[in-house]
Amino acid sequence: VGSRHELQGITGISHLFEHLMFRGTETLGPEEFSRILQAKGGEINAFTTRDHTSYFENLPAEHLELGLQLEADRLANLKLNEENFQTERQVVISERKLRSVDSPFGLVLEQLFAAAFTQHPYQWPVIGWDQDLKRLSLRECLAYYQTYYHPGNLTVVIAGDAEPDAARDLVEKYLGKLPSPGPLPALKVAEPPQRGERRAVLKKVSQVEALFAGFHIVGLDHPDVYPLSLLAVVLSGGKSSRLYQEFVRPGRAVEMEAEIAAPPWTSQDPDLMVLTAIAAPGQSLAKLEEDLWAALNRVHKDGVQPAELARAKKLLRAQAARGLSQNFYRGLLVGLFQMKTGDAGQVNQMLKLYEAVTLEDLHRVAQTYLREDNRTVVTLKPVSPEESQALGEMI
Repeated sequence: VGSRHELQGITGISHLFEHLMFRGTETLGPEEFSRILQAKGGEINAFTTRDHTSYFENLPAEHLELGLQLEADRLANLKLNEENFQTERQVVISERKLRSVDSPFGLVLEQLFAAAFTQHPYQWPVIGWDQDLKRLSLRECLAYYQTYYHPGNLTVVIAGDAEPDAARDLVEKYLGKLPSPGPLPALKVAEPPQRGERRAVLKKVSQVEALFAGFHIVGLDHPDVYPLSLLAVVLSGGKSSRLYQEFVRPGRAVEMEAEIAAPPWTSQDPDLMVLTAIAAPGQSLAKLEEDLWAALNRVHKDGVQPAELARAKKLLRAQAARGLSQNFYRGLLVGLFQMKTGDAGQVNQMLKLYEAVTLEDLHRVAQTYLREDNRTVVTLKPVSPEESQALGEMI
C-alpha cells in the first residue's frame, strides 16, 4: 500500500503509517523492535512509495526467526493510540516542510505532478498535502491499518543464507495464522490522455531559474519501460550524454536531466518521464527551454546513434551487476517484481529485455511519448523574500 491507494483528504497516511509502525506493540515499547535487532547485529528501516511501503531487516541468518516473530507482532499488535499518533504526525509535518517547502525544488516537483495528473492519485506527493496531514485522525489510521496491514496484502522476501523449506515454515508459523479481513479496495481511477501542453509557474525565493517538464509514459507492466529507460540514459546518463554535452559542459545549465524510474522501480500505473533544466547564472531559462525542445526534436527526427545505445546498455548492465551482488538488493528486486506484476521471475529477464532493445525502439518511444501535447511544464520564477511573503505561506 502506498499513496496511490489513498483518497483526497487522507493524503500522506501511507507514509505516516510507516512512522507509526516503529512506535511499539502491546508487548514492545517504542523503538524496542530496533534495539532488539541491533543487539543481534541487525539493522531495520522502511520506505514508502506511491505503490507500496517496504519494511526490511538486514540481520545474521541465525536470527531469521526472531525477525519474523517481531514483524508478526507489529502486524497484529501495533500500539495505535492518540499519543503515538500525535507525535508521529508532527514529525511527518516537519519532514514535509524540510522536503518540500524548504527544499530548492521540492515544491516545483509537487506542482508538476499535481498539474500533470488530473484524476489519478499520483497527483499528490507521497508525504501528503499539509492540510490533510493536519486534519488526519487516529480513527482514520485505525481503519487504514485494518484494511491494508494483514498477510493477504503482504509480500515476504527472504534473501541470503536460508534454506527455502525451513524459511517458508517460519513464515507460515508466524504470519500464516494471522487473519486477513477480505478483498482489498479496488483502485479504479485511470488518468485520461493529455491532449495539450499544460504550463504553470511557481514563484519562490531562489538563486536560480529552473524548469521541470513531465511527459506521460507507461507503467511497469508495459514493454516500453525498457527502451524508455535506455533513452533517459542516452539523454543524460553521465558526462558523455547528449544533454550534458550540449548544455552542462558549455556552462549553460547547472543541471540537465531526463529521469524515469527503471524496472522494477517503475511505477505500477502510467507515470512521467521528468526533465529537469537548471539554468546557470546569467543564462536565459527561456532560451534554454527552446534549445532543450530542439534537442528532443532531433531525437524525434533522427533517432540515436548505435554507439549511444551501446553505451546506455553497458551503463545499465554495470548498475545492475553492482546491485545484484548484494543480498539486500536482490531481495528488493524480487519483491518489487512479485508485488507489482505477480511474477518474481522477471528479475531474471531484466538484462535480456534491455539487450533486446533496438535503435528503432528508441526512435519509436521518443516519437510516441516525448511530444509537446503530452507534456506538462512548471517553471521556477525567483522572487525576493518580500514578494514571497506577500504571496502567503507556502505549504
